[in-house]
Formats: sequence, structure tokens, C-alpha cells
Amino acid sequence: MSTLSAVAKKGLGDPALAELVVIRASQLNHCAFCLDMHLKIAREHGVSERRLDLLAAWEEAEGVFDERERAALALAEAVTVLTDGFVPDEVYENAARHFDETGLAHLIGLVVAINNWNRVMVSRRIPPGGYTP
Repeated sequence: MSTLSAVAKKGLGDPALAELVVIRASQLNHCAFCLDMHLKIAREHGVSERRLDLLAAWEEAEGVFDERERAALALAEAVTVLTDGFVPDEVYENAARHFDETGLAHLIGLVVAINNWNRVMVSRRIPPGGYTP
């Protein structure tokens, strides 16, 4: 999972976007350890407090996240939640308009990796605070 996470982040090419994606998935999965860790990393990459504060309500935060970020966040949510058993076509197609095939593969790999990490950390009841940049 460490390798998948690292390769996906590097391949995505935008460390701030990668952190927004993993933070949003971690919010949905209620993973305090991963939230604590990735919020610290996001700040290191220059993500503003305003953007971090509004991430949970990104759909309503007009003008805070650009169209590419919004497409990535929508795909991250769809892959994370899977309540209907699939990623809706319109969500996937919108992401495909903003990411080439390789970028889309890296984005999906990143979401899959953080969901796995969230499940491990939540299942093991790992508390926040153990990550130091």
C-alpha cells in the first residue's frame, strides 16, 4: 500500500491535489489518524486553511476549488462510498475530461490506497497524533 500511495501521488503530479483527495476520503471514512497526518502534509504543500476548512463542503464552496479539483473530489467520493455499487458514469466521465488515462489511473490508485489505509487505521483504532512531518 505504501508503494501504491507513493506512485499514485507522484504520478498525479500535484501534491496539493493529492492531499485534498486523501483528506476528503479520510473525512468520509472517519479516520482521525489519516486526517491528522494528511492535514499536516497538505499544509506543507501550501494548501490554505480556507481550502482545508471548506473541503468537507467542497460542492457548495463555489470558487474555492477549480473544476479539475472538483472532478477529482467527486471521483474520490464515488469510489470511497460506492453506495450504489458503482461509480456513476457522469462522475467518471467528468474526471476523464480533466485527467488523461494515466492521470486517471493514478487518481483512482490514490483513492484506493487511502481507503485501504483508512480501513486499517480505523480497524486497529490507531489514534491521531502519531505522525510527525
